[in-house]
Amino acid sequence: MSLRNKCTLYKVCIRPVMTYAAPVFAHANPKALYQLQVLQNNFCRRASGAPWYVRNDILHRDLELPTISKYMQDMSKKFFDTAANHPNPLLQTAVSYEPPHHFIRNGMSFQTHRTNSPLRSKG
Repeated sequence: MSLRNKCTLYKVCIRPVMTYAAPVFAHANPKALYQLQVLQNNFCRRASGAPWYVRNDILHRDLELPTISKYMQDMSKKFFDTAANHPNPLLQTAVSYEPPHHFIRNGMSFQTHRTNSPLRSKG
C-alpha cells in the first residue's frame, strides 16, 4: 500500500475514532492526550518506514499530519464557531455554557471554612 493511501486510511478511519468528541477532550488529562499522540507517532513511523533516529516532528511535517492536540484544538474551535452561528437556540446556549461555581476546581473548593473535625487532635 502506498504511503499516501496509508495516510488517507489513517485520516478517514483511525483518527476520527481517536478524537471522537474532541470538544470534550479539550479539558482531558494531558496524559490521555499524550497516549493518543504516542499512538499517532507509532503510526507515522510504521507507515513511513522511518528509522528510530528520525524525529517525530519531521514525520508529522512530511506526512502533513498535525499533532493530536493541535488537531483537537482545531476541531473544537470549528465546532464552537459553527455552534455559535447555528439557528438552533439550544445549540447556541450550549456554546455559552459556564459551569456553576461549585464545579470549578481551585484546590480548596471542597472546604471553604474550618470545622472541628473529630480526627484533629486538640493539643
